[in-house]
Amino acid sequence: MTESGFTMDNSEEEEEFHDAVDSFFEPHCEEEDSLTQSDQPSRPVQITVTELCSESVSLQWDTPAGEVESYIVTCWNDGKTLQELATDTNSLTFSSLEPGVCYSFYVSAQLKNGRKSKPAVTSVKTKTYLESFLKDLGLDEHYTVKLSLSKILEIDEKTITDDPAKCKSDLSWYFLKKLMMGNVTARNVKYISLCESNCDDASGSTELNLKNLFSSPNTGVLLNPLDIVAALFLCSDGFLQQEMALKMSMCQFSVPLLLPNCDTKQCTLMLWAMREIVKKYRPQSLSDSKGFIEERIVLSELPMVSFVRLGECSLSKSEILNKLLSNSQQYHDSFVHRNMECGDSPRRISNGMTEISWYLPCGNTNIDVFSQPVAVANLRGDITSSETQYSFLCQTSAAVFVFFDHLNSECNLLANQHHKAQIFLVGNYENKSFTLDTLETVATKLGLTNNNIIIKTKTKNDADFVKSLRKTVRDVVENSKMKMKIEQMVDIAHELGILVDEDSPECQSAKKNAEAITAEIQDILKYKEDQLPRQGQIWKELTCLEKEEFRFRKVGCENIEDYKSELQVQKEELRKKQNSYDMSTAMTCFINAISNPGTERFYFLKWMRMNLDNVSRIKLSELREKYKEKCKNSENKEEIKEIDKQLSNSSLGTEHFFREMGQIYEASLSLSQTDPSRQQLQHLPKLCAELLLSGFPVELVDGDASNIPLRWVSDVLSELSDLVSPNRKILVVTVLGVQSTGKSTLLNTMFGVQFAVSSGRCTRGAFMLLIKINEDIKKVLNCDFMVIIDTEGLKSPELAQLDNSHEHDNELATLVVGLSDVTIVNIAMENSAEMKDILQIVVHAFLRMKEVGKKPKCQFVHQNVSDVSAHEKNLRDRKLLLEQLNEMTQAAAKMEKKEENKSFTDVMEYSPDTGNWYIPGLWNGNPPMAPVNAGYSEAVYELKKNIIQLLRNCESSANEILEFKEWMKSLWNAVKHENFIFSFRNSLVADAYMRLCIEFNKWEWEFKKEMHTWVTNAETRISNFGTVAAKSESSDMKEFLTCLKSEASIKLSTWETKLLKNLAQYFRQTEGHVYLVEGFKEQFSNSAKSLRKEMERSVYNQLTATTEIREGMTELEKIKKNHTKEIEKAVCALIDQCRKKNVQMSDKKLDNEFDKMWSETLEKLSFSKQKTTNVFTSISHSLRTNLSHRGSRACELLSQKRLQDCGKEPFKITAEGLNKITHKFCKIFNIQDHIMAAQKLSDSIIDPCTLFVSEKVKRKNNYCDTYIQEVLHIIDEKLQNNKDVQTDIEFEVSLKQHICGFAAREFQKMHEDFIQANDPYRCLMKNKERFCDDFKDVFQERDQCQKKAEEFTNQCLKPAVEDFINRSLGLNIIDEMLTCEQFSTRMSFQYSVLLDLLSKDVFENYVSYTCSYEKYVKTWILNQILERFSTVSTISEFENRHLQSCIRNINAAIKKAKTGKRDDLKTFVEDICKELGDKLVISQDALGPFMILNNADKEEFSHWLTASVNDMAENLRKAFQSLGFEKKLHHLHMQPQNELFNRLIGCGKQCPFCKAPCDAGGGAHTEHFALLHRPEGLGRYRWDKTDKLVTDICSSLVISDSRFRCSATNGQWHPHKNYKEIYPDWKIPPDVSLEGSDYWKYVMANYNTDFAKEYDAAPAVIPITWKIINYQQAKQSLKESFSIM
Repeated sequence: MTESGFTMDNSEEEEEFHDAVDSFFEPHCEEEDSLTQSDQPSRPVQITVTELCSESVSLQWDTPAGEVESYIVTCWNDGKTLQELATDTNSLTFSSLEPGVCYSFYVSAQLKNGRKSKPAVTSVKTKTYLESFLKDLGLDEHYTVKLSLSKILEIDEKTITDDPAKCKSDLSWYFLKKLMMGNVTARNVKYISLCESNCDDASGSTELNLKNLFSSPNTGVLLNPLDIVAALFLCSDGFLQQEMALKMSMCQFSVPLLLPNCDTKQCTLMLWAMREIVKKYRPQSLSDSKGFIEERIVLSELPMVSFVRLGECSLSKSEILNKLLSNSQQYHDSFVHRNMECGDSPRRISNGMTEISWYLPCGNTNIDVFSQPVAVANLRGDITSSETQYSFLCQTSAAVFVFFDHLNSECNLLANQHHKAQIFLVGNYENKSFTLDTLETVATKLGLTNNNIIIKTKTKNDADFVKSLRKTVRDVVENSKMKMKIEQMVDIAHELGILVDEDSPECQSAKKNAEAITAEIQDILKYKEDQLPRQGQIWKELTCLEKEEFRFRKVGCENIEDYKSELQVQKEELRKKQNSYDMSTAMTCFINAISNPGTERFYFLKWMRMNLDNVSRIKLSELREKYKEKCKNSENKEEIKEIDKQLSNSSLGTEHFFREMGQIYEASLSLSQTDPSRQQLQHLPKLCAELLLSGFPVELVDGDASNIPLRWVSDVLSELSDLVSPNRKILVVTVLGVQSTGKSTLLNTMFGVQFAVSSGRCTRGAFMLLIKINEDIKKVLNCDFMVIIDTEGLKSPELAQLDNSHEHDNELATLVVGLSDVTIVNIAMENSAEMKDILQIVVHAFLRMKEVGKKPKCQFVHQNVSDVSAHEKNLRDRKLLLEQLNEMTQAAAKMEKKEENKSFTDVMEYSPDTGNWYIPGLWNGNPPMAPVNAGYSEAVYELKKNIIQLLRNCESSANEILEFKEWMKSLWNAVKHENFIFSFRNSLVADAYMRLCIEFNKWEWEFKKEMHTWVTNAETRISNFGTVAAKSESSDMKEFLTCLKSEASIKLSTWETKLLKNLAQYFRQTEGHVYLVEGFKEQFSNSAKSLRKEMERSVYNQLTATTEIREGMTELEKIKKNHTKEIEKAVCALIDQCRKKNVQMSDKKLDNEFDKMWSETLEKLSFSKQKTTNVFTSISHSLRTNLSHRGSRACELLSQKRLQDCGKEPFKITAEGLNKITHKFCKIFNIQDHIMAAQKLSDSIIDPCTLFVSEKVKRKNNYCDTYIQEVLHIIDEKLQNNKDVQTDIEFEVSLKQHICGFAAREFQKMHEDFIQANDPYRCLMKNKERFCDDFKDVFQERDQCQKKAEEFTNQCLKPAVEDFINRSLGLNIIDEMLTCEQFSTRMSFQYSVLLDLLSKDVFENYVSYTCSYEKYVKTWILNQILERFSTVSTISEFENRHLQSCIRNINAAIKKAKTGKRDDLKTFVEDICKELGDKLVISQDALGPFMILNNADKEEFSHWLTASVNDMAENLRKAFQSLGFEKKLHHLHMQPQNELFNRLIGCGKQCPFCKAPCDAGGGAHTEHFALLHRPEGLGRYRWDKTDKLVTDICSSLVISDSRFRCSATNGQWHPHKNYKEIYPDWKIPPDVSLEGSDYWKYVMANYNTDFAKEYDAAPAVIPITWKIINYQQAKQSLKESFSIM
């Protein structure tokens, strides 16, 4: 077969024969023998088949050379000419051909001269009727590669558009789309062609044209719905067939019983397709007891009544059948008939199809047509053409009704069958062909009575006729003993050569495997105990232990960590017990069966599900009856509980086998990794993942145990992620609501899926199912799969009697709302109390999600509301609902301690108008004969479109599968805690927070770097102010400072704006789960503003300090300048004097003359002693000002001790020095506790102050008051940040006096050293030798160019270049270190430090870290810097880069200065200095002496200067290479280790209980948290009575009932659970992983004795489970705590 428009070259029978013409007989070519080759016309080439059908072929060919008059085309078959046609065009269509026959077509060209070419030949096989029809429907490729259910369920563009079918190929998809949603209009399969739409436009004409009224529509373009059904069943695999049959049954459509194939002339018994159909009905015998029968329809033993047609029939058999099965109130077209839309279109492939439908009574005599159930079969077409099907019906039916107009008296077909069925003849007397005589002959021959003959006469209208027919059928049903299950019809089918769809090897093998398991089931409870032992009581006990690990409800007075250890031991024992069971026979068979490749595993699971449903349905039905009886009496609570347990335990489905598989897998994980048992089970998650990917629902929450087997589900999801391409994204839709309100049906209708909905199998727990997103809509939704989660009903009556039912509902709601992107909430407005309960649960879940950063959308669905004006009428109800939601929000907010949420709209975006959907009831009439309500399907479809639109507009990005897994784990772990919001920790949130921190840190560092560069430049300008290098036009230093501060302010504001803009931009993106950290936006915004303020203070202080120093230097420089001028005058006078002597003078004589002149000049100069400032007085004044707001007591304390006497000895806190000791916990550690805390605080303040002072002293500048202001600021800031340590005014004053005393001593010495170094007399004496050398050079008139160039380079430029490099390198080193992962964020830093501690495993390091955290990490940072730069040449690259920059600037300055108009050297040098003035600080002390006595030539000087600069560069490179990195660090203006420390230490806060450092990002965070808390014994805590170190960890204490007391509680006992009342700025979430603190447990267990000795305490009592933690587990816990993947 070929596509239209392609040449026939793809099969042996369809070759092109253009080059093999001679092998065929060629008609009409007698003349050709007499023609020469040159006279012969060219034949047509490239024959192409443009259209191929079952009865026609269209050909086209290329025009050959020459003037062609016409073409002759001949059609041949079996050596015979069938048709010969002529055409003057190069295309032609042959019609009236036979389907499925191979034809040869010869095309000859005839010229105007009458000559004819040799023919070109092609062979084509016409399509069969079936192939042709499937081609029309666009299903031809699916005849061999069957359509699958998963393909049909894919969400594509067609799923959410309402475009009508526009061509034939749309019809099958249109039908499937509607059928999968249970829409009863699915069979209305007419399509609107372009021609029709034009005709519709024309029909609006006002002209009268009566002929148009009688013209018949073109039925040729319409397709019969039965043909479409047949085609789809032929092109579908067994699972799609089953789903189609199920949905058709729901819509009360007839279902194919025998499916014909018009090509093979065979038909198939569709047993498998009908296996899923379960029907509930109530026969008259059960009407009083209100009982009902529920069973699989193929297993129901029912009488079948068949309806067939013999010859032509004027009566519409199918329409009469519909009337027969419908009561007067409830008519429905079960069977397609001629008076339905498209029902009169000719059937092309469905003749011979036998459909089946069922009439099932409801137990109401006023409604029921038949009191007993009956199957009704309907054979399409004439039985003379379908003898096999007719024979089948005669042997399986209780009665066969033969419709006819005319009977043949021979009537062999009716007489020759081996009848088991009664024959009834149904005729139409009104038809002209009807003859009574023939009827009588046939009836006599068949032995029929009047009761077997039903005739439609003129006197009988349709109603009467149907009534009489119904009476006959009723008699058959009530009296016939011929009852047969459809399953039993297989043998008859085989005898007649009818295929059975279940006969495939895969289906039979799967059936055998399933029956091997289910055949053993006698007593469900016993079976589960024997074959599925791991999931019963053991799993429930494990669940209780898991939850107790998070809640500590039964801990009593026992030590928390000991109790946790006991729980872990109990869990291990239960796992051992699980592992002690051998793999049961059932589970071995089950796992082997689902391991089979291909479709066999799916057949197996279907068989298992159906068999298990059949087995458990009977048991569950009995128990439910009991339950119903007991519930009538409220005193039967205990019995109800017992029945409920039996209900849970008697349910048996495939989920129980998967649950067992999960427990087998989880239990195996407790074995060692090398254990063969564990290794053999590693493939189980992949098996389950493959099923999930294939559309099989997988249990997420075990409804019986109310727990998730986390490792099992996590590993299944991990395997799923591996099976699909990486980074595949998913969106999640979930439904919540009351039990039995149609949640599962809603999802099934919406997405065509198969969640369990039968009354015997209510959903327990939660199931998830995967639906693929088609390529055409992936980009729109930005996801690859949709996960649908179906949940058990909230407020379930089965669970209502259990103590923890409300807790269970809350847990489930929180989990599924947290996982979903859209949550559908089913509510019933009519039940106010129930609605309140549901809303409380749901609102609680939404509030929790809002607080942890998740923003799911919500749609409220009101079912069974059918009025078209429902939306308007329910305005009041919607208002009431919003009021209820607001009320519930306030209640939930109060419970969760988040009372800022006042209304539901505070929790999530919600509009009463767009967030509510009204859906009519599911059934259109009274079940079981009611079809699905079309209004229901349409309303659900609208809801579906809205949900997809919501997902399309979703602000947050879709999760990847592994991210979904992390959410699931985090949510469930948090749900296990009593306080969800308080307990929620999630690696995705942590990752999003980490990303935010990394980005913010980048922006922060760019800001700091930019400002540091600007300040360095500004300091250079200030230092050059008033010198020849100054570029500023201002002559007033204060004015210049104001100008710089204004410039700084603009730059700071620009960067603040940039930071805030970056932050806003960051939160606008959809990737990276930014929405999860939306709550931190304000915090980071405040951090940006705070950073600006801090930078402003720092920049202003640096500018002020530099200005003060420069102002102090100005006076000194004036004096030095005057002295230098005087010396210059004296030297010039001496030169003149010596030259006048006109004698040759030796250097010795010149030295004597110079010495004499020098002494005389110095005597004339006045050298007043430079005044030194009393720094102590200045600092004392600043200190008094600083403490002035602290009152008279501060002044009194300051007066008691001189500042000069302070800071000489180490600062020590004593009991006498501290009046109050109030820092007492419930675990009193020792009497020195508060002293220790105060000492630690004082040390943490003294260290940075000491560092600051030493940094300033190292610069060898003059003292300025800004320095001490900075020191006092550091002290005040540290005291402000450590208010948790209670201190008094005595402590503050003594600490400030100590630090200021030490600082004053250092600054005083620095000041005096500066004064001495800059003493004018000393400066002159230092330059005496240079003056003398210059004097001799000038006198002797030597060339000074080279010497002066070298002097300028070495004395002026070189120090400036070295200073510039030392100012710049610090930034480069920090930049380089920030490329390391461990310095990217505070959390990465903490992780790296702790990992390094663990890997080195040195006890002294642990002590140093825990007791002197800041000191330890400073050293660690320095060591990291040294380690990084000791092995790489990066520092040399940085130095060389800055050196080259300086050399370029200097050379550029020289080049520019050479262009100056004046030739004197002084101007030349001044121009160079001015050009370099904003880059280098040129020393005035060196420049002054250089400028005098200089007779160098400008051009010559510039030449030598360039050479000297190049030499200087080379010398500096060598000097840098020879200098060690550690020494280089010492010379830097910005110390990288200090800057990195300040950046990474964060706020410096420590956990109030265990002293773990705060890990929060941003400088202005308002809530502190630590990712890894420690046993409190590591912080020196011990028990009061035993003196033993404490093992309690605060992340466990905060969820226990233990208490604490301290100074903050005023010595009163306070529950750990309510620690927030005492420490509101701390968040201490519980250890959700339970292994998160394994790191410190490992450390304490290993060094218990060492810590005890170090802290002078008794060793702790180490819990058993701590002792078995190994290095790898400790390392893994560290990774989990810091979310390191």
